[in-house]
Amino acid sequence: MDTALPLVAVELTGSVGVITLNNVQKRNALSSELIEQLCAALEQMRDKAARVVVLRAPAGVKVFSAGHDVCELPTNGRDPLTYNDPLRRVIREIEMFPAPVIAMIEGSVWGGACELVMSCDLIVAADNATFAVTPAKLGVPYNISGVQNFLNAGGRSLCKEMLFTAQPMPVARLVERGLVCAAVPCAELEAHTQALAAQIAMNSPMVIALLKEELRLLSIRHNLGPETFERVQAIRREVYDSEDYQEGIRAFFERRLPEFKGM
Repeated sequence: MDTALPLVAVELTGSVGVITLNNVQKRNALSSELIEQLCAALEQMRDKAARVVVLRAPAGVKVFSAGHDVCELPTNGRDPLTYNDPLRRVIREIEMFPAPVIAMIEGSVWGGACELVMSCDLIVAADNATFAVTPAKLGVPYNISGVQNFLNAGGRSLCKEMLFTAQPMPVARLVERGLVCAAVPCAELEAHTQALAAQIAMNSPMVIALLKEELRLLSIRHNLGPETFERVQAIRREVYDSEDYQEGIRAFFERRLPEFKGM
């Protein structure tokens, strides 16, 4: 099996699938179109009973993904990150996919793409890869499920540092904290990832599907009450209704640092 959607390439060799984000001209920005095709690719892999899926960008890229397509963020007072937002949908698709998804990272990972990568079951990266979680830099009110995903993946201290600074984090730090399985030279990245995928594919797919679901359920055991959730949503509404939100998006397109005023 070897198919191509306009923005995503799909390949299945034996029981190991590879999905390649393939919109390099736009630095694999997570547009609704790209995410729609990524979800379709995952559905193909599900139909073909892939035992492992590797999510990657083309070899040699400088940017794995630039994150949310800022052009698609609303500026009309609408919540930019609702339950039905394309990014939220693909995160759920990866989490509910019955087989392990391995993110193979070359280059830098930005914004919402960090959550996409961290929602994968395992991460293998080139030793010069970097990760930057940037909603605070753009003035975007990240939603509570997204923050929980970061918290589950990296722990409280690392999560706070990445969210508050919005600066690129070298992969070595993420390996130290157990978020990334391994950081290897670029020349060894593909072989290392394929060896890991092949090892997983030899094991019982039914047991692995069970383990993945058990781990998912255990990671979301901290449920919020309705009052707490509504309070957080009210704070988020203040942010996306604010001048700071508009300023963050303007500054992005004008290629300058935003001047946030806290209002």
